[in-house]
Amino acid sequence: MATTAAPIQLENSVTEFLGKPRKMLIGGKWVEAASGKTFDTINAATGEVLARVAEGDREDIDRAVQAARRAFEQGPWPETPPSERARLLWRLSDLVDQHREELAQLETLDNGKPLFFSRIVDVPTVIEVFRYMAGWATKVEGNTIPISMPGAKYFAYTLREPVGVAGQIIPWNFPLIMAAWKLAPALAVGCTVVLKPAEQTPLTALRLGELIQEAGFPDGVVNIVPGYGETAGAALAAHPGVDKVAFTGSTEVGKLIATAATGNLKKVSLELGGKSPNVVFADADLDSAIPGSANAIFFNQGQICTAGSRLFVHKSIFDKVVDGVAEQTKHFTVGPGIDPATNLGPLVSKEQLDRVCGYLESGAREGAKAVVGGRKIGGTGYFVEPTVLVDVKPQMKVVREEIFGPVVTAIPFSDPDEVMTFANDTVYGLASAIWTRDLSKAHRMAAKLRAGTVWINCYNVFDPALPFGGYKQSGWGREMGHAALELYTETKSVCAQL
Repeated sequence: MATTAAPIQLENSVTEFLGKPRKMLIGGKWVEAASGKTFDTINAATGEVLARVAEGDREDIDRAVQAARRAFEQGPWPETPPSERARLLWRLSDLVDQHREELAQLETLDNGKPLFFSRIVDVPTVIEVFRYMAGWATKVEGNTIPISMPGAKYFAYTLREPVGVAGQIIPWNFPLIMAAWKLAPALAVGCTVVLKPAEQTPLTALRLGELIQEAGFPDGVVNIVPGYGETAGAALAAHPGVDKVAFTGSTEVGKLIATAATGNLKKVSLELGGKSPNVVFADADLDSAIPGSANAIFFNQGQICTAGSRLFVHKSIFDKVVDGVAEQTKHFTVGPGIDPATNLGPLVSKEQLDRVCGYLESGAREGAKAVVGGRKIGGTGYFVEPTVLVDVKPQMKVVREEIFGPVVTAIPFSDPDEVMTFANDTVYGLASAIWTRDLSKAHRMAAKLRAGTVWINCYNVFDPALPFGGYKQSGWGREMGHAALELYTETKSVCAQL
């Protein structure tokens, strides 16, 4: 691995944005927290303060929910035709496109991810999500229903209506993408939103709020309240004025969200953790499977819920694949994400660094061997080596629990059917992958995997049209595609006697 230390010159707009304390967006106005409190958001590469941000709390959430409720029930939003909602979303996508470099730099500074990926993955994905969901705004339809009751004649039909006020809580690993995944379908169908970004990475959500205003969305349709999960997030999940809560994050917090939502039985969707199996069969094309498996775990520093963190390899090629994945780490250039040469940045925070290092220590104590990596890098910032662990056992914490860092456990297998049992031996079921030249076997094995997504001879392929979500403790519901509209709509049956 090489290291870098040559950050680019920041956009003037980025410097200006970071130079002012950031407020929260409530009812179309940028306001301080009711308590007057602020918190610092940190540069993950240096540990230094990037910006000071208003710290939302229960009172701010209440103000934001009231503003969202007014916008949903009064004013222009309820009367806005679907074609106009589509135009506003498309206008927002154009504004994101116009400010793509600024947003990429902000995302990289706040999260730590390489600027290269912010430029080619994060911002372009946001643009496409808003444009895709803009197309659905005019296509939310009901059905006519034949009624079989004897006697009188009836005309019956269904309507798809917006659920109301949506509380949306997004994570720190893909802050801008997750904001778009949540906002776009909700706005397309006519909901209003209170968005709570992660306290580690609030900056691009706040900048997106400014672009939402510039696009022309009415006041109160989108409200953005930064703050901590245990205060602002908990208040949003439990608020009786919220009709639906959407959360992306850890399974532990997802369970708390679901419990909090029972107060008024609000609709809930959850996209949670994963411990995804990545299965390489003996007949796999190793020229694709080896770099693909490295990308599966090391992309975004392993801070992705779909990370291929359990690598199952047929014993006949086990050493070759493990050595190949380890060799891939030599091509990483480690450093501040804002350096264009970096392709492996820091973890998002000291807390996350400590968490990942704790798992590395646990694995070593329990007998796991690091073929490569296994340590923290340097004394500045939150860097950790990409790590491949072998000699692991099924009950080790590094095998059972989500690490959310660049750490993969490699496990040999011999029987193709038995490995499916191993792959499914987890409380999670978010994603999985199969590498084989035999497509009959690939589809047969895909049917056996208990996961919301199965990739065949590829990994981490996402598209706005492709539904995404998990089985088991990886969540409830599906985001993206037509399925996302179901999260933000209610079905109303209407029956008239003729």
